[in-house]
Amino acid sequence: MTVLETTSARTLLDRCDELATHSSMPDGLIERVYLSKEHAEVNAIAAVWMEAAGMTTWQDAAGNQCGRLEGAVPGLPALLLGSHLDTVPAAGRYDGILGVLSAIAVVERIHASGRALPFALEVVAFADEEGTRFGRALLGSRALAGTWDDAWWQLEGEDGVNLRDAFVAWGLDPERIGEAARKPEELIGYLEAHIEQGPYLEDENKALGIVSSIAGARRFIITVTGRAGHSGTPYERRRDALAGAADAIVAIERLARSAQLIATVGHLQVFPDAVNVIPGKVEFSLDLRGEYDSERDRIWTVIQGLLTDICRQRRLRWESVETHNAPAAACSARLRGVIAEGIRSTGDRRPMSLFSKAGHDAMAVAEISEIGMLFVRCEGGVSHNPEEHVTEDDVAATIDAFERAVLALADAHEAEAAAGR
Repeated sequence: MTVLETTSARTLLDRCDELATHSSMPDGLIERVYLSKEHAEVNAIAAVWMEAAGMTTWQDAAGNQCGRLEGAVPGLPALLLGSHLDTVPAAGRYDGILGVLSAIAVVERIHASGRALPFALEVVAFADEEGTRFGRALLGSRALAGTWDDAWWQLEGEDGVNLRDAFVAWGLDPERIGEAARKPEELIGYLEAHIEQGPYLEDENKALGIVSSIAGARRFIITVTGRAGHSGTPYERRRDALAGAADAIVAIERLARSAQLIATVGHLQVFPDAVNVIPGKVEFSLDLRGEYDSERDRIWTVIQGLLTDICRQRRLRWESVETHNAPAAACSARLRGVIAEGIRSTGDRRPMSLFSKAGHDAMAVAEISEIGMLFVRCEGGVSHNPEEHVTEDDVAATIDAFERAVLALADAHEAEAAAGR
């Protein structure tokens, strides 16, 4: 079989379809969560593809699936390529998955070419980028970056199982989680291909783009508490938690829009949740993101003031719990440069630069290595949705550009080594 056949865009899309069948949801919908049987299944499949691409494989202490192709000399530092295989509920089939499979395809091409690189190549399929099961995103990449927090062991999923017990049930040893951590000197960089999750490439009729930086994100669970009562209670006597939460949600959206930040309320739960009862308590989520951490944090301070004012006016009280905090991550000039070279090799002479409003595993890896990201056009900017779609032509361009970026980095390393001799 030729290199072109083994790394074709059609093969990659077929693999995305195959992984989509490993789901905990019925009716063709996709959901794969951390430390589930579906997680184990897709890791095993990815390992087979990694081995076929010439890599040695292992599953690390956090459940990330890894593969390595040695460079010119065994034991060299590695260029890490990857993304994630877990999903949100009712997901699309390309978010994360396309990046993992593109990385495998690139390694396969380079291995088949016979070129010995001045660094090793490693592919990592991260286990829990989305945080769907335990409510804490980037668990797999945090473990790799050595920033695991032991407080997370007590996180519980909706099934009542905590993270420590889930680790044990899945066959992992919580006491060995530190073995997943990589040292900065073991890596020369991290590259990730990912669908854009936005409309900007499509609007400019471009297949690919360079990520300049990734938004810093903070997530909160906010609880507004009043007093439950019969729906016949006069308005002036009501302490309606839902009405107060609704005021707050609208005010948060208005404030975030004016500040050009991202603020999303995606979860809302009402207690006691009856049609003829004034809600006594409401819980809602807030996902707050910004290009700059300082501005994001300033707006959170303003939001706290808004909540206090609204609750005072309605005789309510509020509290919040922060469930996620990830600083903004800038992509390095060096890796932005090789990605730009990769995109230019596909015929786009003026690659577009984009700020990522979505979070990615690259944010965690940025703690120990420089990062770079390649964005791929997705139809309508739709993501986290079964309608997520990419074209075969764009996937072909992704593999070509990703491979050229890796080779451009290798060329630069070899040129530096030659100059130093």
